[in-house]
Amino acid sequence: MGDRVADYRFQDAARKLVERGAQRIVVVPLLASRFSGHYDHRSRMMKKMRRGLGGVGILLAAAGCGRGEAELEAMKGDVVATYAEIVHASYEDSFRAVEEMAAAIAVLLAAPSEESLAAARIAWLAAREPYGQTEAYRFYGGPIDAAGGPETLLNAWPLDEGYVDYVEGAPESGIVNDVAAYPKLDRELLVLLNEAGAEENLSVGFHAIEFLLWGQDLFADGPGRRPYTDYVAGVGRNAERRIEYLRIVTELQVEKMEGLVAEWAPNDATNYRTSFLALPRDEAVRRILVGIGVLAKSELAGERMFTAYDNQDQEDEHSCFSDNTHRDIAANALGLMNVLQGHYRRSDGSTISGVGMTALFREVDSELADEVEALATRSLRAVEAIPVPFDQAIVDPDSRPAVLDAVYALMDLGDRIAEGGSALGLTINTALPG
Repeated sequence: MGDRVADYRFQDAARKLVERGAQRIVVVPLLASRFSGHYDHRSRMMKKMRRGLGGVGILLAAAGCGRGEAELEAMKGDVVATYAEIVHASYEDSFRAVEEMAAAIAVLLAAPSEESLAAARIAWLAAREPYGQTEAYRFYGGPIDAAGGPETLLNAWPLDEGYVDYVEGAPESGIVNDVAAYPKLDRELLVLLNEAGAEENLSVGFHAIEFLLWGQDLFADGPGRRPYTDYVAGVGRNAERRIEYLRIVTELQVEKMEGLVAEWAPNDATNYRTSFLALPRDEAVRRILVGIGVLAKSELAGERMFTAYDNQDQEDEHSCFSDNTHRDIAANALGLMNVLQGHYRRSDGSTISGVGMTALFREVDSELADEVEALATRSLRAVEAIPVPFDQAIVDPDSRPAVLDAVYALMDLGDRIAEGGSALGLTINTALPG
């Protein structure tokens, strides 16, 4: 780079800093900044300038653009505290909704009818709303994803329905009907069989319950149509075993959700929340950003949406038996918004508000914060605009662009979240954990 070009870039960068409110400009030796690490990731603007001026060996620092270091550290603490409050509240809402689902399923199993089956299905759909928002708290080794964590017992997918119960053309398939191999169904057996031999061999969790309530979705105009008589003893094939199976997996769902609430409950010196709040601020912020960055770009946009879009296969959608995938996606996107805004509306209508991640971004790069807010809003609107049902949206030429638009918005959001991490001096990997 010639000196004249470097001078021009210096002047241009300085002009932009002044336009953005900088009160003074400090020139520091690049070598010193590398030793201190203080300026290396302070803002995206600084990164751009560093790329342009790297050969010259100088770096600009803007004074008056944000808070001092002490105030920034305090703000990180507020973000982490708000996050912990929201996580606990949303797990608590999800636990209560799963309890209500369990109560409705108990009524179905005690007195199967069209009405009790419909009520159980409605309760399952209601339980998905708060749970979908909690998926913004995954992918960093927290209590749900840590070794031995319950995620694979709660919400793993896709599910090979023939592994659980009968399917079209195979009336005797599945654990329910395999009396010889599994003469007695109990909790330990069903947990042991979960993901045994293959990831899609799911025996428990939301989607096993979903399949047991709806059955296979073989219809373009609606979800599965399992008859309530499947739960009438003496009428449905192996109805007694199916009743026991559904009872066990529902109780397990309640128990695992209750465990997550306990891990994030306040005033417990032994739980995860206490250790999370005791982390160095940057590490806690990094974990929060990894959670929402991976969900936005890789899990939601990639695994849950683009894979189904690309394959045009109903088997790749999240809630394929109930045709509820559109709500799963919307709830996930809302969960991202909750963390970014530091705001959560509870199931009872009350709200929790504090300092969100975009407010922290704004302290180091207001332009980036604006982009993150705009992309989060755009993502939420894009997923809500996907035609229903999702299994038809991924194959209908008129609907597919809406799916792809939402995928792109979420991928862009994931990228900007990672950039926000860089602006804070953190490295955020938005790829799915191996």
